[in-house]
Amino acid sequence: MRQVPAILRAANNPIVTPAMVAPSRPDFRVVGVFNPGVVQIGDETILLLRVAEAPRDVADDEVAAPIYDANSGCIVVHTWKRSTPGLHTNDSRVIVVGGDTFLSSISHLRIARSKDGIAFRVDATPALEAACPLEAFGIEDARITALDNSYWVNYTAVSSAGIATALAKSRDLVRFERLGVIFSPPNRDVAIFPEKIGGRYFALHRPMPEGIGRPSIWLASSSDLRAWGDHQLVASARPQEWDDLKIGGGAVPFRVTAKGHDGWLVVYHGVTAVPLTYSLGAMLLDAADPSRVLGRSSVPILAPDAPYERRGFFGNVVFTCGLTVDGDKVRIYYGAADGVTCVADLSLEQILAGLT
Repeated sequence: MRQVPAILRAANNPIVTPAMVAPSRPDFRVVGVFNPGVVQIGDETILLLRVAEAPRDVADDEVAAPIYDANSGCIVVHTWKRSTPGLHTNDSRVIVVGGDTFLSSISHLRIARSKDGIAFRVDATPALEAACPLEAFGIEDARITALDNSYWVNYTAVSSAGIATALAKSRDLVRFERLGVIFSPPNRDVAIFPEKIGGRYFALHRPMPEGIGRPSIWLASSSDLRAWGDHQLVASARPQEWDDLKIGGGAVPFRVTAKGHDGWLVVYHGVTAVPLTYSLGAMLLDAADPSRVLGRSSVPILAPDAPYERRGFFGNVVFTCGLTVDGDKVRIYYGAADGVTCVADLSLEQILAGLT
């Protein structure tokens, strides 16, 4: 078995915590700040953080779900008595009432900035938040792709209609043009490639089949970044491997032309069934045909090991939506235990050496 690449976690991990983020309104509390999209602009690293908030004052005998109401244009808190027939709260992230599922928190996206990529200052207000019925349960897990002189931000839109992926466009990451849903439910973990291939745009995505099949990484292409087709299966879970339950996209792919390699490197997440663990691995896709896998990590490049990764809102999780590359240094920003944001530096050469 190949060796795990050397990992240099930041000494002051986690670098962003709920205590560092002001709630968007006084009756809310920040319960998680994680899974940021990342882009480098000049000498500044920009994170687009997922900020999860929950109602601050909920009676001990009640549970609550914050939901965006399109009629009023604001978030309304719905509550149920814990004694309600058919109510289940086995998973801290969700509330099941009868046959309906709600979230115990609602997420928005918020900007954080840093000159050194480690110490970040977080904006006081959201950059993007729920704004339509298909985002009623919140917006999550942004990826940022710099392309055609704009920043294209795709994010997960959650509602009672399901989990979809929506797109927004910005010139400055201050003002955003919302372009609506680009992958209908159930679909998430979309990552748009940072340049055209053969005259077309490409994106990885992750449909979530029910009954037959397991979540896998797919590829789609587009002429305009709005309408996507030509879907192809790229990679699936591997029995008896570290990613044996399911896999999905992670950070935006980046081009590698070194050490005899020419392709798109994808840092993705894989889930081990027993014990349930979210880890990160890498795969190299062909430069001209990104549906073709040239190599894949035989062991995780980053797995939950530190206390803040193993314990938290949802433990044993490391999950990335963005990274930066500087020569041989791949700096991965990741959510740990669905609660905090962390960063780790890895060697590109070592990642490539671990592909089989």
